[in-house]
Amino acid sequence: MYQWRKFDFFEEKFGGKISLPDEVTGKLQCCSSGRGKIAVGCDDGTVSLLDRGFKFNYGFQAHTASVLHLHLLKQRNFLVTVGEDEEVSLQKLSFVLKVFDLDKTLLPEGPSTSSPECIQILRIFTDDFPEAKITSFSVLEEAPPILLIAFGLDNGCIYYIRGDIARKQIKRIKLQVEDTPDKSQLPVTGLAFRVDGQTLQLFAVTPTSVSLFNFKTQPPSRQTLDNIGCNVSSVAMSDRLELIMGRPEAVYFYEVDGRGPCWAFEGEKKFVGWFRGYLLCIVEDQRTGQNIFNVYDLKNRLIAHSISVKEVSHMLCEWGNVVLVMTDKSVLCIGEKDMESKLDMLFKKNLYTVAINLVQSQQADATATAEVLRKYADHLYSKQDYDEAMSQYIHTIGHLEPSYVIQKFLDAQRIYNLTNYLEKLHEKGFASKDHTTLLLNCFTKLKDVEKLNIFIKSEDGERKFDVETAIRVCRAANYHEHAMYVAKKAGRHEWYLKILLEDLGSYEEALKYISSLEPSQAGVTIKEYGKILIEHKPVETIDILLRLCTEEGEAPKRGASNGTYVPMLPSPVDFLNIFIHHPHSLMNFLEKYTNKVKDSPAQLEIHNTLLEIYLSNDLNLSPSSQVDVGENGKPRAEQSSANGKYANKAEECHEKFQKGLLLLKSAWLSDQETPVYDVDLAIILCEMNGFREGLLFLYEKMKLYKEVIGCYMQAHDHEGLIACCKRLGDSGKGGDPSLWADLLKYFGELGEDCSKEVKEVLSYIERDDILPPIIVLQTLSRNPCLTLSVIKDYIARKLEQESKLIDQDRRAIDKYQEETLAMKKEIHDLRTNARIFQLSKCTACTFTLDLPAVHFMCMHSFHQRCLGDNEKECPECAPEYRSVLEMKRSLEQNSKNQDQFYQQVKSSKDGFSVIAEYFGKGLISKTTIGSVDNTR
Repeated sequence: MYQWRKFDFFEEKFGGKISLPDEVTGKLQCCSSGRGKIAVGCDDGTVSLLDRGFKFNYGFQAHTASVLHLHLLKQRNFLVTVGEDEEVSLQKLSFVLKVFDLDKTLLPEGPSTSSPECIQILRIFTDDFPEAKITSFSVLEEAPPILLIAFGLDNGCIYYIRGDIARKQIKRIKLQVEDTPDKSQLPVTGLAFRVDGQTLQLFAVTPTSVSLFNFKTQPPSRQTLDNIGCNVSSVAMSDRLELIMGRPEAVYFYEVDGRGPCWAFEGEKKFVGWFRGYLLCIVEDQRTGQNIFNVYDLKNRLIAHSISVKEVSHMLCEWGNVVLVMTDKSVLCIGEKDMESKLDMLFKKNLYTVAINLVQSQQADATATAEVLRKYADHLYSKQDYDEAMSQYIHTIGHLEPSYVIQKFLDAQRIYNLTNYLEKLHEKGFASKDHTTLLLNCFTKLKDVEKLNIFIKSEDGERKFDVETAIRVCRAANYHEHAMYVAKKAGRHEWYLKILLEDLGSYEEALKYISSLEPSQAGVTIKEYGKILIEHKPVETIDILLRLCTEEGEAPKRGASNGTYVPMLPSPVDFLNIFIHHPHSLMNFLEKYTNKVKDSPAQLEIHNTLLEIYLSNDLNLSPSSQVDVGENGKPRAEQSSANGKYANKAEECHEKFQKGLLLLKSAWLSDQETPVYDVDLAIILCEMNGFREGLLFLYEKMKLYKEVIGCYMQAHDHEGLIACCKRLGDSGKGGDPSLWADLLKYFGELGEDCSKEVKEVLSYIERDDILPPIIVLQTLSRNPCLTLSVIKDYIARKLEQESKLIDQDRRAIDKYQEETLAMKKEIHDLRTNARIFQLSKCTACTFTLDLPAVHFMCMHSFHQRCLGDNEKECPECAPEYRSVLEMKRSLEQNSKNQDQFYQQVKSSKDGFSVIAEYFGKGLISKTTIGSVDNTR
């Protein structure tokens, strides 16, 4: 004990000057604590309850004579007392056990006069359990309301009571501690229950033995644990369910199988106890005779507190403090200091190891432990003990910011210690990218390839570093092999290929690696590094792309065959960006793909790309000069023999144009409404690059016939122009006859002699009667190079036709005039002269006409009965009259539709004839349909 360090980890509470309240008048006999209060029993039979701060709550008369033992239950607010009560009938004192319900009071009008309800009184001694002096007492709440109560007697016996005391449902057992008759008079000085799972056990101590009763068997079995004992008040239980027994030579710990550890503390142990892992002892100093209160930290082998005290009557633990009640009713309350205060005390004395052991033994949180370790490491660092300091810093990983340690060892230039710390940081999984960078730099700076191999190629199944950082640092230090190993193991294919291509230039190996990948991964890597591969290995790269996009050679695996598109395959369009500087390779790739896959969903994009390659002159497929393109869409080579490369360029351009034309035609068949390419894009490409053949095909397929002849006009190809109009201007074959009018206008504005062509055009215009002669004359009059002889025959024929038409019109006029005069005369007769009706038969029934009869102006007569209700219209003439009226109304309705009128005028060869027809039908006049009086 004298070798242990002493510290003041405890301090006195309440100023050290407190005592029991004045209301406690009797001599102190027993004490108990629990549920935030302390119960005090006196020799006058009273029990006083004290609150926090030893304030008197209330007191009551528990027994008539004396209170010997009491116990506050923890699970219920009950108080169990053992005392002497006077029996008037027998005129003697008897030992009685009482149970008080502290939640129920008999006199609630004042706290000083309150008395709890006594719910049960039990006589301890009976005829079967003879009376003896009670030397020890222990209570255990098994499961409320079941209580386990043990009485230790001075005759070496133990009375055991189990059950519900309040309901008198109890069971009594008598236990004998010593077997030999000569030792039967030794008192039982200590009792303690022990519950381990479902096993109930009871420690029993006498001055010469330590025994253990096991209640699992009936009757309970006894086991002698030791042949030494102790006096009263020197027995306690630890929180590890160990029995503590104090003797003058040492303090002993007992478990169920016998004696455990023994601590040699000299001096008579008047009281022993246990508080929060500390051993409490009140020891009588043999030299001075004073009572010393010691608090022992057995784990750390130190005395946490030591103080000289008066004669102690009772030792309790309540309110988180140790309470010592003296015989003079003074009280000493001692509480543990907070962890921070204790550590500050140790740090001032540089007792860092003690501080570390203290926080670990008291199960402090990891952050507090790490803080102690940090301070200890800082202390070692200041003493330049770097190795030991680093060992302490390593224990703080996960709680201390790594930069704090790293900065210290960077300044001290202790690269070996720093490397060790960074390795541990990675092992525990707290390393960041920067830490990985620093560690790898340490390895490379030390040229420690072995450690680098261990770190990089660890086979523990879990990487403890950031992969990308490791690869980047290894590349920077020219450790390409290690970088490639990490990239491959981590499945970072993009980094693996970056090293092969950018650092090592191993293009063939990169292509082999890509071929070994899964299709999806291979596609991603090709997108990223395809530009480099196309530049150096175009043929091999295209082969890989074809395998990816067509799955050549692997079709049976997915049930596909060559030439059939599989939906899960990547599209060639996804890889177009890698060919940005290599159009020739792109052309080869797309051509091979289209030969293999005929129904790809990406056909539109593929054809657009191919058209752009075929029809664009600025995309040089070979390192030759730019070629000049002629008006007919075919490239013109230079005439100089010194520039032979231009001829090659011209041939190449011509070949491209032919491929483009073939693609335009093959992707837009006659039975297709729309082509498998962007028509607008194709037209733009053809116009930009002067590809007339393509333009002609596209305009003709789109039925833009005027644009078709416009191309011929722009090229001054008169022969092709006339041939095109013959093919596209025939209305019988769905053509547009107005093309001949445009063609005539073109020749009229040409400004050169084109008599032959004009005559041929006039023949078709005359055949289909496309234009009036006056328009033909006005159009051709603009060309000063044309003579009248060109149109003489045409004009003569037209005049002859017009003369014949005039004669026909005159004969029709005469006829219509005669008919009009006849109608007017008939109308005049109807209005001025009487009509004589001479019909003798009814027109409807053909019977003889009799009265009443109805005669109509149309000279039809009917019986009135044959007409029925309709007497205003002639049944014979009404249908024809109604049809005429309906026709006139329809004509008037059509006359209101101006859009239809203008459309007819615009589309007609002779607009004047349309207007004349409308006038002739009266559709433009202001006359309205009148009703003709057709009555009797």
